[in-house]
Amino acid sequence: MDDATDDVNQAIAGELQLMDPHVRASRKRAGELLDPEFVEVGGSGRRWTYEAMLAELPDHPGSSLDAPRFEPSDVSGVLLAPGLVHLTFETLLGERKTRHSSIWRRGDGAAGWRMYYHQATRVPPSVD
Repeated sequence: MDDATDDVNQAIAGELQLMDPHVRASRKRAGELLDPEFVEVGGSGRRWTYEAMLAELPDHPGSSLDAPRFEPSDVSGVLLAPGLVHLTFETLLGERKTRHSSIWRRGDGAAGWRMYYHQATRVPPSVD
């Protein structure tokens, strides 16, 4: 496996961890996967920052063990530059389909890969 493939795989692993209800419910664990400069534009159009996301993530859909969980598909990625990976994928959460784009960057030392940016777009039922 080459370095680019390894970097993409590490970013994918982080993305999948962020879909795990146990991780979403833990400010510490989620905080280790989000870059301190994290920004998201959610499916609702709301802009999220690192602190806002960590404060509200445990109450978001997909964060409860007793509710529907994210079902990811078509996860793929590309190395944009050393230490920078772009991922795209789709999720189902119950009946809601969403398309996602995220940028992961490698931190210094033990920080590892962290999500720097995320964009989610809800897909209406009539769209493939």
